[in-house]
Amino acid sequence: MTELVLPHHTNQLGNLLGGQLMHWIDICAALSAAKHNQRVCVTASVDRIDFHHPIRLGEAVMLVASINRVFKTSMEVGVKVYAQNFKEGTKIHSNTAYLTFVSVETNGKPVEAIDGIPETEDEKRRYDQALQRRENRLKDRIK
Repeated sequence: MTELVLPHHTNQLGNLLGGQLMHWIDICAALSAAKHNQRVCVTASVDRIDFHHPIRLGEAVMLVASINRVFKTSMEVGVKVYAQNFKEGTKIHSNTAYLTFVSVETNGKPVEAIDGIPETEDEKRRYDQALQRRENRLKDRIK
């Protein structure tokens, strides 16, 4: 997904508002989850969003989502965000986010998600790391 940072997306310093970026991340992740499951998927949680570099007015924001691991009804979606400045010819990895989505029927009830099988080394690494993050999420939820 690609978005252009316009004046109404920025703060007083000319940087992209964090809330606007979170909105785009949620949409990108939801579309990825829905495409994978061929049904509506809803946001269950957002682990963290790390802001590594500011994104400036006029830059393009490229969001790349991937299904890291599918559990029973939920799945972890990772989103990498890049800021691209066409005038300078630069592309910087600016943010990373991990979200959990649940596959639902039209009545909102969770349904079993379509499994995902990692194939490449990168997919296998993300698959393994997603289980660790899930275990941490579940531990934190009990506290």
